[in-house]
Amino acid sequence: MNFFDDHIEKVLLTKQEISDKVKELGALISKDYKDSGRELIVVCILRGSLIFAADLIRQINRKAVLDTMVVSSYGETTRSSGVVKINKDLEEDIAGKDVLIVEDIVDTGLTLSYLKKYLLARDPASVKVCTFLDKPERREIDVDIDYCGFAVPNEFVVGYGLDFGQFYRNYPEVVVLKPAAYE
Repeated sequence: MNFFDDHIEKVLLTKQEISDKVKELGALISKDYKDSGRELIVVCILRGSLIFAADLIRQINRKAVLDTMVVSSYGETTRSSGVVKINKDLEEDIAGKDVLIVEDIVDTGLTLSYLKKYLLARDPASVKVCTFLDKPERREIDVDIDYCGFAVPNEFVVGYGLDFGQFYRNYPEVVVLKPAAYE
């Protein structure tokens, strides 16, 4: 038995399901940007999307630049505060370039809506969104998601980059935590 066994209520997504979906998304993104003629900037939203973005960019079959941002709205809780804070901004100039935001999860839509407006103000050629997970039941603001890995139920999920209090990111599958692990 390992550390995680006592904390997991159920597995939502296996390693194989995740791997298959990442390959599928990479192929679709490669196809969609194939003829753009512009530089592609893949923006990894840290820390949650780090593992997904690392796997995804290796599946994108075209030249791409990787940049990162740190954006927060959760802190140490299981619910979004509704206040978006940019803790680390981009280093790349995105004007005239194609931007692909890579998110771990779209929940209320507040963070993503803010982030898209923030980046569009820098005059990129396009801004698209690729999210690993989507929780449509929690949506408060409509946001366009161009590439979505999986829709998940309104349960607190961790693993494959998603955390609770910075823990569980290193679990290789997406799981629902037992309430005792976060209450």
